[in-house]
Amino acid sequence: MSLDLPVEGMTCASCVRHVEQALTGVDGVFNAEVNLITGQARVLFDPMRATREAMAAAVADAGYEVPAPREAAALAEVPTQAGPGTTPREESEDAEGRTLRRDLLVSAALGVPLLVLAMSHGAIPGSDGLLGRWLQFALATPVVFGPGRAFFGRALKALRHHTADMNTLVSLGVGAAWLYSTVALVAPWLFAHAQHGAQPHLYFEASVAIVGFVLLGKVLEARARHRLSDAVRGLVALQPAVGHRLDAESGHERDVPIADLRVGDRLIVRPGERVPTDGEILEGTSALDESMLTGESLPVDRAPGAQVSGGTLNQTGALVVRVGAIGRDTALARIIEAVEQAQGSKAPVARLADRVSAVFVPVVLLLALLAFLAWFALDPTSAGLAAALERFVAVLVIACPCALGLATPAAVAVGTGRGAELGVLFKGGTALEAASQVDTVLVDKTGTLTTGHPALTVVSPVDGVDEGTLLGWVAAAEQRSEHPVGRALVEGARARGIAPGAPGAFLSATGAGVEAQIDGARVQVGTARWLSESGVDVTTLEDEASALAGQGQTPVMVARQGRLVGLVAVADRPAPGAREAVARLRAAGLEVAMVSGDREGTARAIAAELGIPRVIAEVRPEQKAEVVRAEQARGRRVAMVGDGVNDAPALVAADVGVAMGTGSDIAAASADITLLRGGVGSLPTALGLGRRTLRVIRQNLFWAFVYNVVGIPVAAGLLYPWLGLQLSPVLASAAMSLSSVSVLLNSLRLRRWQG
Repeated sequence: MSLDLPVEGMTCASCVRHVEQALTGVDGVFNAEVNLITGQARVLFDPMRATREAMAAAVADAGYEVPAPREAAALAEVPTQAGPGTTPREESEDAEGRTLRRDLLVSAALGVPLLVLAMSHGAIPGSDGLLGRWLQFALATPVVFGPGRAFFGRALKALRHHTADMNTLVSLGVGAAWLYSTVALVAPWLFAHAQHGAQPHLYFEASVAIVGFVLLGKVLEARARHRLSDAVRGLVALQPAVGHRLDAESGHERDVPIADLRVGDRLIVRPGERVPTDGEILEGTSALDESMLTGESLPVDRAPGAQVSGGTLNQTGALVVRVGAIGRDTALARIIEAVEQAQGSKAPVARLADRVSAVFVPVVLLLALLAFLAWFALDPTSAGLAAALERFVAVLVIACPCALGLATPAAVAVGTGRGAELGVLFKGGTALEAASQVDTVLVDKTGTLTTGHPALTVVSPVDGVDEGTLLGWVAAAEQRSEHPVGRALVEGARARGIAPGAPGAFLSATGAGVEAQIDGARVQVGTARWLSESGVDVTTLEDEASALAGQGQTPVMVARQGRLVGLVAVADRPAPGAREAVARLRAAGLEVAMVSGDREGTARAIAAELGIPRVIAEVRPEQKAEVVRAEQARGRRVAMVGDGVNDAPALVAADVGVAMGTGSDIAAASADITLLRGGVGSLPTALGLGRRTLRVIRQNLFWAFVYNVVGIPVAAGLLYPWLGLQLSPVLASAAMSLSSVSVLLNSLRLRRWQG
């Protein structure tokens, strides 16, 4: 069986790995997938061998905490005073973000004057004197033991569990630079410099720079993680807080919380309200906006006996609905679960640094220790001890992770800024690795490849009636209609310069059409079946109507005084730039396919018009995510492009999720990339910038490690016997700074990227 286990105390990808290892080490646990976004671990286990208590104990042994069942429920569900609908988990996430931003501000406020003072090299009066040196200590110490304290705590936690991560690397660099500098400040006679009347160099600025740069990356990571959580919160918000329940005996209406609803209850759903939960219509007819589930842009007419889903929007008529499913059994709950599971499977680029540091840190420590022992063995005097200590510190300083910590956030910051200028929003570094390897693009139809709104496409009169006259009758009859098709017809007439006249008597037949008196004559606008039932002969236009329907359009017949006078049609048309975008993607060697919840005929008609050879139609939200996973299973790197709530599970399941800026907030929150302008036409630009940004990140990481690979042997004095070359801690600090500068300059090249 499976169990969702809440876990507290996780801060990074390495935490996820530690918790997963701890859980899978419990006897009877087959698999564990930890979701950093939601703080949940989904565990597959044998209940006869493994218990919740054993799993909680294993997590605690790894340095994290599993709340008691009652506390966990409160953490996930009970709102607090922090704001409407705010849970303790959300409040905790907000507090974490505030703490990181405060620590970064403190580091910058104290670090900038420290860097100016330390790098002035005597240009500032008194900076090289005793007062200036103690001032450096006073500026650095609050940063090291204030904002830097978290890194030391996490490094100790990792050490207790016989592992190393980014926090270990940060702590070594900060601690070595600060400790060496403090000893050099209070006991300079221990160093070889003092024997020649010189003061040993201080590295307080290096310790503060490390803390500041790494905190910058943590702030960016926390911001991206919080925005991913917005996707789940937005989905939950689609469900109303209360339902209008009809009392079984008295029939009186009463508002009750959603949690109190039971299967079989009868609910009233008024126009403009969302359906509280899944059920069946008992009374009433209406047009429901089901785009959150199907992606269909046109509302669907529903009558008694039809099934409705929680979260869908009732547009026109009042309904009485019998509750058929509640809680986790509803369609909306399944979408939320799919989003959470897919988010938990993400693997950000930042994991690369953790994987490397697990090997890199022990190697650096070993090399520093070997350098110290070798130099001290060569000269066991006090001068030799000072030289050996300098070699030891030089190795640690040049190996400090300043450039490594900056490599990803610097490129992400510049790439994100350039993307915003081009109308593309990147959500941190999460999408970058996969974006460079995308070979398959799955695109939603409605609102992505199309405009998402019905528009007038065809005006076909008969028996000598001209187009303007026919359209004038139609617009006048539909003026009072609330149906989206009717509104599209009126807007289409106005766009063609035809002002609708004032209708006389008006009658609306839900799901069929409208009838009105226009200039003293009866005009009917509606479906062929409805007109036929009214005695109108529609046979002359049936073939044309069938052909339009086959092309994905919605034909509407028009009759005047019981005689057929023509037809009009509306359709969701291709978005501007969609055809060109598809052509550019295919020219780049990418496989493009349409995935839509719309009808097969409509989807294929739009796909043929845009040049898309492959269509997967009539799929529900959960199935869209399954389509993505099926493509991944055959070795494809998938980008999913969509705009609606129904696309959210597929967006987060894909290697790269791309949302339209004009779409729903939930789609944008679920996606890795949001196209702010230009619609799907800017998709090739987004993928190109993603590939370029990842290339820069890899270059940054490469050069960050090259400095270490080249600098560490020199700092250790390995070349001194042959070339007389050794790297003092001063030069080691300069080399460390140069590596950071090179990373920044390389990242800034993205500002010139044109696409």
